[in-house]
Amino acid sequence: MQYPSQMVAKPYFIAAILLFVGQILFGLIMGLQYVMGDFLFPLIPFNVARMVHTNLLIVWLLFGFMGAAYYLIPEEAEKELFSPKLAVALFWIFLGAGVLTILGYLLVPYAKLAEMTGNEFFPTMGREFLEQPTITKMGIVIVVLGFIFNVGMTVLNGRKTVVNIVLMTGLVGLAVMFLFSFYNPSNLVLDKYFWWWVVHLWVEGIWELILASILAFVLIKVTGVDREVVEKWLYVIIALALITGIIGTGHHYFWIGTPDYWQWWGSIFSALEPLPFFFMTIFAFNMINRRRREHPNKAAVLWAMGTAVMAFLGAGVWGFLHTLSPMNYYSHGTQMTAAHGHMAFYGAYVMIVLTIISYAMPLLRGRAAANSNKAQVVEMWGFWLMTVSIVFITLFLTAAGVLQIYLQRYTDTPLPFMVVQEKIALIYWMREGAGLIFLVGLVVYIVSFFVKGEEGELVKSA
Repeated sequence: MQYPSQMVAKPYFIAAILLFVGQILFGLIMGLQYVMGDFLFPLIPFNVARMVHTNLLIVWLLFGFMGAAYYLIPEEAEKELFSPKLAVALFWIFLGAGVLTILGYLLVPYAKLAEMTGNEFFPTMGREFLEQPTITKMGIVIVVLGFIFNVGMTVLNGRKTVVNIVLMTGLVGLAVMFLFSFYNPSNLVLDKYFWWWVVHLWVEGIWELILASILAFVLIKVTGVDREVVEKWLYVIIALALITGIIGTGHHYFWIGTPDYWQWWGSIFSALEPLPFFFMTIFAFNMINRRRREHPNKAAVLWAMGTAVMAFLGAGVWGFLHTLSPMNYYSHGTQMTAAHGHMAFYGAYVMIVLTIISYAMPLLRGRAAANSNKAQVVEMWGFWLMTVSIVFITLFLTAAGVLQIYLQRYTDTPLPFMVVQEKIALIYWMREGAGLIFLVGLVVYIVSFFVKGEEGELVKSA
């Protein structure tokens, strides 16, 4: 750590990890409700558990992205953060709004929550992933605007690099696209059409810019490769991400009442969406092979390489499996979608946040360049437990999806939905087991930050 103002990233990272734990716990609750329908009912119905699970995912990743920006932008700009006090104030506002919203989901019936927050005056609630009350959405906008102002002024007053410019582009795009969550037309086709401008263009477009810039920053730090080389790769990756991601939005327009030309545009460009992730994988391994130094933080290097590989598999390969319209006709809304979603989010976004935390937290805690070797071994156990278990979760959900497609949609004698669910219940139990192992891996990852080294062990900066 070179600049004292980078310390404001620390509470963001801590909050991100704690909310991540909450997300996984609610995921396990949902997994049990798939096979034990009355589990925790009526205390936590399935629809509430799902809202909390997905909303916590979005919120903790945003905390992670903001923490990453607060850490790397001062270092890239060679300038202290414009206003550390504003960053701390926004942290508590965002955390308070997030916690109150989750408590609202858990303690108040959703219709009553909408009534309490004045949704009838400015209706934005009731849509998947955008369930937040309007006042919460407004709070998010205020926090993000303050955050962008803070880091933007830091960049304007300091050195401009490709890494921080790409990151700022992604962060501004994140803010702009979120504004469409306030647009709630009464026509269902229009609603779904613009709903994807938030959901798809976030995760399959502008978030990829944030991912690529954070990965580039970490690779520059742990490999010592010339910045010019990294920047050339970064240009290629973000160009492919934007071109394929923006037009690839059409693969969500297949069956919502839009013109049929979207089946061609959506199929072709979404089939190209694995390309930026493929190049990202080549980029990461190329940088590691060309490294000029052996960085002492082996765990951060492992997370960086794992991010590239798992993002390509989850977002790229598993996305391609059901993105073409003839296949999507059968797979849409089945467990195939869940299989893709779990591995893609973990590989692309969960892992990049854990990568920057793995790299930055030892520095933020005054431990030179890395945690002790003993702590890193524990952290790597956490990496492998989480990564292997998410692979099995994905494989189990893929198997469930294939059976669901055949038994419910493809066969000449399709079975009712609930009959099919009963037939694939064993796979859901296996998925739940893999989810428990994932939780163990996450706990091991957290424990690693409290593991001390041997007496007298000192990890020096590379």
